[in-house]
Order: sequence, then structure tokens, then C-alpha cells
Amino acid sequence: MTAPSLVPSLPALAAASTSVLLRQLLAERFGFSAFRPHQEAVCEAAADGRDALVVMPTGAGKSLCYQLPGLLRRKRGVPTGVGGCVVVVSPLIALMEDQVSKMLEKGFAAERIHSGCEREASRESCRRYLRGELDFLFFAPERLAIRGFPEMLAKRTPALVAIDEAHCISHWGHDFRPEYRMLGERLPLLRPAPILALTATATPVVQDDIVEQLRLGSAGGGQGEARRFIHGFRRENIALEVVDCAPTQRRALAAKAVADASCRPAILYAPTRKDAEEIAAEFASEGLPVAAYHAGLPPRQREAVQNAFGKGAIDVVVATIAFGMGVDKADVRTVVHLALPQSLESYSQEVGRAGRDGQPSRALLLGSLVDARMHGFFLERDYPSSSTLGRLWRALPEHEPEGEEQIRRRCGLDDDAFAKCLEKLWIHGGAVGVGASWQRGHDAWERPYLAQKRHKEQQIAGMSRFLDEKACRQLALLRHFGDDDNQGACGICDACDPTGCRLRLTRAVTDDEDRMIKAIETRLATAGQRGLGTGKLFSESLEVQGVDRRSFEHLLGALVRAGRVHIEERSFVNEQGATVKYQCATLDPRAGGASLALFVSARAEGSAGKKGTRKKAAPPRKRAGASGRSDRTPDVQWAEAPADVVARLRAWRLKEAQAKKAPAFTVFSDRVLLGIATARPRTAEDLMRIPGIPKRLLASKTNELLALVDSSGSVGDGDFSAVIDG
Repeated sequence: MTAPSLVPSLPALAAASTSVLLRQLLAERFGFSAFRPHQEAVCEAAADGRDALVVMPTGAGKSLCYQLPGLLRRKRGVPTGVGGCVVVVSPLIALMEDQVSKMLEKGFAAERIHSGCEREASRESCRRYLRGELDFLFFAPERLAIRGFPEMLAKRTPALVAIDEAHCISHWGHDFRPEYRMLGERLPLLRPAPILALTATATPVVQDDIVEQLRLGSAGGGQGEARRFIHGFRRENIALEVVDCAPTQRRALAAKAVADASCRPAILYAPTRKDAEEIAAEFASEGLPVAAYHAGLPPRQREAVQNAFGKGAIDVVVATIAFGMGVDKADVRTVVHLALPQSLESYSQEVGRAGRDGQPSRALLLGSLVDARMHGFFLERDYPSSSTLGRLWRALPEHEPEGEEQIRRRCGLDDDAFAKCLEKLWIHGGAVGVGASWQRGHDAWERPYLAQKRHKEQQIAGMSRFLDEKACRQLALLRHFGDDDNQGACGICDACDPTGCRLRLTRAVTDDEDRMIKAIETRLATAGQRGLGTGKLFSESLEVQGVDRRSFEHLLGALVRAGRVHIEERSFVNEQGATVKYQCATLDPRAGGASLALFVSARAEGSAGKKGTRKKAAPPRKRAGASGRSDRTPDVQWAEAPADVVARLRAWRLKEAQAKKAPAFTVFSDRVLLGIATARPRTAEDLMRIPGIPKRLLASKTNELLALVDSSGSVGDGDFSAVIDG
């Protein structure tokens, strides 16, 4: 039941300033005596009806930025009979459930609509929405594709619309979701409610795309141009430390990083499920309270690990990136990455799980260029060449839609390549389909597809540059996200405070290295304030002496840490029209002969070496091209799967896809279909073990799927509609 309102009466609401009312609500309904940094300005803009984009890191308090102004707008509108609730679009069921639970605990009326809810419960949520009984309504973006649902929402204008995880709408975002693209078309129905887009991970190009796609500040909605709040990416209590090391050294280094009790609780991010389990087993054998966590574990086991970590029963979680969303543990002292993440966006989000209580914490990144090459390999696998996509595009019928099998045979692509190419064409408008029937879309798909692929390549390159970052790492992250806080270097990262590192050690330079350093400084002195690109600096100072590039970078880093050389990121546009970033070095004569400290590499100790002394890492074994068969042997082949079960699963998937008015692969992939058909699961636990099965299906369709593989094949219609007449 909703708690009695402590908000002033209508005359008081009209007379009081927005700032005063927000502070009063903050204290009375949320129990906070003051705002966190940057929250108040966001809340004032939204409460006054301004569209806004909010980019703040995990743990910065973004939820309050829509909850508080939305409630104030609702309270202002309810007495006049037009006060709708706060509508929140969220992509994750777990986050929705967590938010609704917290709102109910605070005495607010909150409901959610998602695939895990019973049909009647969802209908009742809609009725309560229309009767004006809700303060908050959460739902997934897919709901907006259901016929009549947006119109139902429009029958009572919301107080505010919040789009959580807003980076999902952007092709350039690290977690792009096609269903988010429909938001720009549906949101005008909910105007003049202000729209607040929130995310923890959006670079400037993603920020621009979010504003454009959601039409923030557009005519007929909001109050003028959309505000942008890009703040909070400086973590003053989290020391960033990066160790360039071989994969074989990382487990020992990770163990050292969390050996002391003061360094725990800790989260270790492993690159694979197998790594997570093996590392957890190794640590447990040494008496450390630890558990593994990844998406392949049964939900109950994952929940048990998360709860045990939250309550302090275990000190360390060794997890894949599946762990973290919804984890609200304030006292995590250490976060360790055992490989380079795919992007700085992912890295920043995962680092932000440390030190939420404001106490000193450390984030350690163990990686090497081997990881970047591996990410590049997977990128080539998941983003086929435009010529391969063009082959499928030409095979699509121009007028009458055809089935997937017929199109697949005509273009000659294997199952995996066909699925990937079809999805990419669909995203970029080159293919139009409902269910398993497709026809040709427009011919302008290639340019945006290649641009998206280049963006992914740039993300990997950005992570590689961060590995070699020589100046303050906090400032590098701030630049990446466009957060100009003007506070200078952090003073605690490995570049700012080498002596404070947990894993990295330093040593003095040798006489040979001192001569190399003088050669670098001499060349920079001749360049003057224009500076010199680091590539050219290397070729004209040390490469001519036979010194390898890695040793040059090692020495240049020492010069930067001592303040004798400054590094600035610059860019130029090449002949192909692509923006190329590079690092430019300039000499600071004011630093004089400031003493240097060289990092002792975890990979190899000693002085800088000559060319050819390091072995080159072998690239990952390449798979067959997109037009050929993959060398990955599936667990079973289609011929071995029961034909009747496959047929029932295909028919059910097609029906679900047609109900969503979306392609069949958005329900589940052929690989998942094959896994279900051959495993013949009998229980929900069996179904959970199918690799790649979507969580949304497990939440709402378990019984239907189990019935499909049963010999009877009986299954209910599973249909759902949230549309309320009248």
C-alpha cells in the first residue's frame, strides 16, 4: 500500500521552487539529506519538463535522477486529474524486479510487465496504470511492439518517461538491441511527457545517436533543446592498475592481488566459463572462500553465489561478464580482469563495481595484445564481409517473401553464416522479414554496416591503447566518455603513483637505457611544441639503433610518468574518410632531469632489449570463411535430431515470431533449436543447460518448450496481450 503523501498541498506545490520541493521529497520519501554529485541538476531539468541525456557510471545514482523528478511531476499533476505515473523502459528482467522491489519497500505503488509475469497480472498492471494508481510502471522495450500497448499508455500521459540502458538504441553502443530502435517511433504518443535517457556507457558518438534516435528535445515534447549531463566518470577512490602479461601468468598474479584479506571482497572477471570454474577451484583448494559464476550455471546456483557474496559468506567471485548487473555490494575492494575487455565501455562499467562505499579500492587489468587479437578474430567471425552479405542480399526475393530454407539454398551459405548475415541485413534494412519469411530490403545497407564494423574495430583498438596508456588512466577514461571535469590527474593510478601499485614493481634505468632516453628527448627537442607522433618518434630515435618498439614504449612511459614528456591524442581523416587516432609526444623542458622509474614487466624483467628478442604470439586458429563450413564440430548434426521435435519447435518459434512481428531468430537461434531437440529436456533444470537459450524464454515459456519436446507435443497458445479496451 502506498504511504501517505508528505508532499505539500497544491497551493504549496505551485508556490515552492522546484529545487526546494526536490530536496523535501529527497529527505521525506528517500531518506537522503543531500544529493550525490550531479544528481540535483538532472532532477531539476527533468522536473521542469526538459528532455535530458544522463551518462553517469555504475553506482553514481542514475535511478534517483528519474524517480525523484518523476514523482514530483506526478504529485503536481494528480490534483488536477492529469498526473500519470513514471514510465520506465528497461531491458533486463532482473533489474526491473530489483527496482520494483525497492520502490515497494519505500511505500510507492510500482508494477512491471515482462515475459516472466502471468498474463492476468500484466493485465491488472495495465488497469492500475489507467486508473492512475501507479507511481511507477516498468516494462521491456519489446512491449512497445505489441499491438495496442503504446496506445494504452497514451490514454494517460505519463509524468515522465525514463529509458534505462539507453546505449542499447545505438548501433555504436556496446550492447545494441534492435528492439530499442522502435522507441523513437512510439515515444511521440506519450508526449508532452519529458524523456530522460540514462546509461552508464556512452561515448560522444553514442550520445549523439541516442539524442537523435529518441528525438530528445524535439518539437512537441520536452521544453527546448535536450540537456546533456555527462558526469561522474572520475572514481577518486579507485586506483587503476594495468599489467601487460602473458595469459599463463595471470592466475598467479590474480591470486597475489587478492591474497591479503584487506583486498577482499573481490570480483575476478575471467574470459571464459572454463577459466572461471578452474580458477575458483584452484583458489578454493588454497582455502579461499570463493565461488564461480557464469551464465551456464543453473539459475538457483547463480542466485546462491550472488546471495552468498552479498552477505559476505564468500570473499571472492570468479565470474564471466554475466556477473554484475543488479549486484549492489558497496564494499568490493578489488576488481580484477584476467583479459582485456572488448571495450572501454565494458571495462568502465565493471570497474565501477568496486568501492561504492567510497573507501579506497583497486581495479587491476591483466592483459596483452594477444587479447586484442582474439577480440579481432571474433569480430571477423561475427561481422562477415560486405561481399558475403551482398551475396545473401541478392538472393533475397524482391517482391514476394520466401522461406529461409529456400533462400539459404539459393545463396549457398552455411547455417551459421546465413544466420549472421541475415541478422546484420535485417538490422541495417537490407532484409525485411516476419517469422521465417523474407524479402529484399533497401540497397543502402552496406555503408552503415561497414561503419558499425569499423566502430567495433575502434573499440578494440581503444582497449589496446589503454593497455599502453602512459599518462593518468583516469584522465584517459574521462576523455573517452567526454567527461571534462578539469580536476587534473587522479594521483592514484599506476601512471600517477607507480610506488603504490599492488602488482607492478619499478626499478632505476640502466646506463644503456639512459642513453636511449637521451636520444628520445633530443629528437623531441628538435620537434618543439608541435610534437611528434610516437610512431615517427620511435623510427627516428631508437629504431635506427635496433631497439624494438616495446622497449621504446617502456622508456617513453617512464618519461611521461616523470612529467618530462606529455602525450596527447590527436586524429586525422585518411583517404578513405575514416578518422585515425594517434598519440603525439611533446617534451616538457620545465621537468628538467626528473628521476625515472621503469616498470618491471610481469612478462620479462631486465633492461630494454634489441629487436627480435621477443617471440610473437601466435594468432588464434582461423575458422573457415563465412561462405564455407565452420571447423567447429557441433555436438550433434541436424540429421541426428528427431524430425518431429524439430518440426514442432520450428512451428512454435514461427508463431512466436509472427506474434512479435519479428524474425524467427529473435526468438531463439537454430543452434538453440538443435540443442533442445537433441537434448529432449524433461525438467526446467535440463532446459537451462541448453547452451545459448535466452533467459526470457526460461522466465516465461519453460512449460511450453517442455511440452513441445514431449511425445504428445501438446502446448497452450502462449498468446499474450496487454491491451486494455476502453
